[in-house]
Amino acid sequence: MAMFDETYRVIAVESQSLTIQGNISGEVLTIVNPDPDIPLTQEDYPVGQLIALTDPSASGVN
Repeated sequence: MAMFDETYRVIAVESQSLTIQGNISGEVLTIVNPDPDIPLTQEDYPVGQLIALTDPSASGVN
């Protein structure tokens, strides 16, 4: 299963990283926030919330 074909559950949120776990694969990923001026928050990503990842290379160039 490809990374972008799975849904993930938020398991931890820090201001500069988001830790998620694949619903089917169980794979744990840590996403690092590229913009330290905009921290990640539990309001935006509540623990337990299901999210899907989007492949940035699949979108058109602006």
